[in-house]
Amino acid sequence: MTSPDNRVVLTIEQAAERLGIGRTTMYALIKAGQIRTVTIGRLRRIPTFCLDEYVRNLLAEPTHLDNAA
Repeated sequence: MTSPDNRVVLTIEQAAERLGIGRTTMYALIKAGQIRTVTIGRLRRIPTFCLDEYVRNLLAEPTHLDNAA
């Protein structure tokens, strides 16, 4: 059996777990367009590279800690 770490696409729940956030928060990020998804048949899946993309975008955003230094 394939572990979620080797999958190309994840379910909403798997992606939320990978980011360490709740399912409701994951749905909010998707609805806001911050995390992209694909539809396979009737299923909504999140490509793993889209999670990486989301985290890279978070790192690119200035934080209040950057201004404090």
